Amino acid sequence: MRNSDDVLNSLATQAIDESYRFERLVRNLYNEDFYFRAIGKLYANSGAGTVGSDGTALSGFSNKDIVKIIEQIKNETYEPTPLRRVYIPKKNGKKRPLGMPNFKDKLVQEVIRLILEAIYEPIFKDSSHGFRPKKSCHTALNDIDITFTGVKWFIEGDIKGCFDNISHHILLKLLERRIKDEKFIRLINKFLKCGYMEDWVYHKTYSGTPQGGIMSPILANIYLHELDKYVENLQSGFEKGTHKRKTNKEYSRISSKLHRRRVKYKKSQDDETFKEIKTLEQELLKIPFYAPNDESYRRLRYVRYADDFLIGTIGSKEDAERIKRKVGKFLKEELDLELSEE
Repeated sequence: MRNSDDVLNSLATQAIDESYRFERLVRNLYNEDFYFRAIGKLYANSGAGTVGSDGTALSGFSNKDIVKIIEQIKNETYEPTPLRRVYIPKKNGKKRPLGMPNFKDKLVQEVIRLILEAIYEPIFKDSSHGFRPKKSCHTALNDIDITFTGVKWFIEGDIKGCFDNISHHILLKLLERRIKDEKFIRLINKFLKCGYMEDWVYHKTYSGTPQGGIMSPILANIYLHELDKYVENLQSGFEKGTHKRKTNKEYSRISSKLHRRRVKYKKSQDDETFKEIKTLEQELLKIPFYAPNDESYRRLRYVRYADDFLIGTIGSKEDAERIKRKVGKFLKEELDLELSEE
């Protein structure tokens, strides 16, 4: 039995090659060390006595339970339990549904998540900040602060009901591009299709990754990685001009005038020149340094956190509107998602 650290490191090394397709991933779910690793993670996050959706606790798991899970996965008799749906309040007064899995399913999901993270993290874009190691809303804001300098137009993107509307068919096709292991894909599909219980009534799930599911965040990132790639390609086709933008002629004129008044004041020290300097300094603060309508210079910046993204452009308003339409069309035609107009 290989150490799970060694396996994950090996997968991550192979994953650097974006064209590489992984085979026999499911065999890692036959490795007990992965479950011990997953239990450690769940223990750290939840505590040993936390009760799952079926009333069982993490502390109640034994090696026999792990062996039983492994046997069920080997012969494909493992069936995830329908999630228990609960609702938590949002800031806007609405409520967000969460699916609560039992600990057995949490354990298996965590092992799958570890494997998916190893093979997708190396190819995820730097513009993606949600639910990733060493990434957060703070790194997203820092990225905006550093890279959005000079941006004139902003496109705020909020994908309508993203987690609930992810197409299972498209998601599985995307996974198959990277993973050549039907058994592993079928197991993921079982979790997507397991449904949920609400008020003791069973409901099937036809789309979406359940919010609250351990592997849901990385599945959403795999799905929206397609958007990240699309915007990156859009950026390369949109941008033009050298690294140096044209300076605003009005800014240069006022700046030169200010320089001359400062030279004069250094010699004369008169009050009139001093007042003029202060007036010019205030005037200069209101004028952009770069030419606002420089058609020879365009830039596009992009940051995404989960299902929210921000695009910033240096260019015309028409450019920004055209980009928004293109992104909306891509989401609809390629990912079966819609931009929220709110």
